Amino acid sequence: MKMTVKRPDKQELRRAASLHHFHLSEEEEEAYQALFEVFLRSFDALDGLPDPAPATDASGRRDWVPAAADNPYNAIVRRCLVKGDGEGPLAGKRVALKDNIAVAGVEMTLGSTVLRGFRPRRDATLVSRLLAAGAEIVAIVNMDAFAYSGAGDTSLNGPTLNPYNPARLAGGSSGGSAAALFHDDIDITFGADQGGSIRIPASWCGVVGMKPTYGLIPYTGAAGIDHTYDHLGPLARRVADVALALDAVAGKDAGDARQEIVPEVRSHAALRDDLRGVRVGIVREGFGLPGTEPDVEAAVRTATEQMESLGAMIGEVSIPMHRQTGPIAWGLFAEAVAAVLSGNGLGYHWRGTYDAEMAVAFGEGLEARGDQLPPQGKIEAMLGSYLRERHHGRFYAKAQNLRTVLRDDYDRALRDFDILVMPTTPMKAQRYDPSLGIVDRVLTGWAMLGNTAGFNMTGHPSLSVPCALSEGLPVGMMLTGRHFEDPVLLGAAHAFEQLRGPLA
Repeated sequence: MKMTVKRPDKQELRRAASLHHFHLSEEEEEAYQALFEVFLRSFDALDGLPDPAPATDASGRRDWVPAAADNPYNAIVRRCLVKGDGEGPLAGKRVALKDNIAVAGVEMTLGSTVLRGFRPRRDATLVSRLLAAGAEIVAIVNMDAFAYSGAGDTSLNGPTLNPYNPARLAGGSSGGSAAALFHDDIDITFGADQGGSIRIPASWCGVVGMKPTYGLIPYTGAAGIDHTYDHLGPLARRVADVALALDAVAGKDAGDARQEIVPEVRSHAALRDDLRGVRVGIVREGFGLPGTEPDVEAAVRTATEQMESLGAMIGEVSIPMHRQTGPIAWGLFAEAVAAVLSGNGLGYHWRGTYDAEMAVAFGEGLEARGDQLPPQGKIEAMLGSYLRERHHGRFYAKAQNLRTVLRDDYDRALRDFDILVMPTTPMKAQRYDPSLGIVDRVLTGWAMLGNTAGFNMTGHPSLSVPCALSEGLPVGMMLTGRHFEDPVLLGAAHAFEQLRGPLA
């Protein structure tokens, strides 16, 4: 049998032991080195077995870096040409994807130098479904490094700028997915959302962005942070395109172990022009958050009055637990980031499909270029490791358990209302300030998550729809509904969009 796995020397054995808080005597070193030799033969054999997941045929695909003049918001990191079947519901639609979604043969970096040069061998399930639906993939778009910030200014490719005012940021971490929609040849984009990363840039850039019900869109082939709250979702300038895209890619996937029950949803067919019979609850705790700009709240309240003119029944609802989503989310974020970094980008305890090539690229890149992690990644890695080692994971465990309480509270409110409403973010787009120090950059990058992160924890469908311009900048209104009632949200957003008309 060919020996392909490197054998450890005694120094490596001692290091492995110290990582788990025990030490080896000289006699034990000899014994365990012999045992390593026995067991690593199985890994030699494993290395020789065929890969059960065949590579995608990427022949004919190409990608290139766009000229700066053709990329005014720095939204696009690579242009590409990947054609679909030419027929289907997305025929003629040109799609751009966040830089964490695998397109075979096209570089995927997660906005970080750690993965620079990595080209996946297999398409993400999302990509396969887009191509089968007739779409053409034309660009890979910018993102905050590893999706660790909501501002839009931590990518290796530089900040993503706001199309309404390039002195401000597009938001993150899917900033490129929002700003790229202002290119004439991009109709639909997809982003990923762990704490608001689709809805934040949608709000700041004045587009529609949807975080679907957890598991509705397969996550297979996309890099994430934590399998329990990773979401993929569509963005577009109009609700109808978001609904069309969601219908084309939603559904069960054998490679995604998160998808226990995935009912069929038909969002495009649910689009409507009025809101008669729809009960809308304004969430009291979604207003008055730290950093709130009064004009944002005023715009959302005016929008709910407009919804009432369409026939909606408007009321107010109190969900006190909504104000506790920050501690719950942070109880998950820190240790999840530390785990994904120590797990070579993939983590463990997952029954779905793994990308072994990405794990190697991630691990080698982190060893070589870990100093280039963004400050958000460094603090989360250190904080998560500290909490795990000194507090033995109890905060992550408690936060996971409290997610059920939070979900129940939202569900209770959704018994009386079909849709919950609040501002997507408490403020409009932040100014880009490259002079910020580490502390300010980290804190401003997470200052906008107060209303969005809770629905990542509970998995409820949640979307941002532009409701106004104030001081020349868009304001987003967030609609949230019951699990797998994504069509209800899109129908309501479409009716509101018809009344509001396009932003200037």
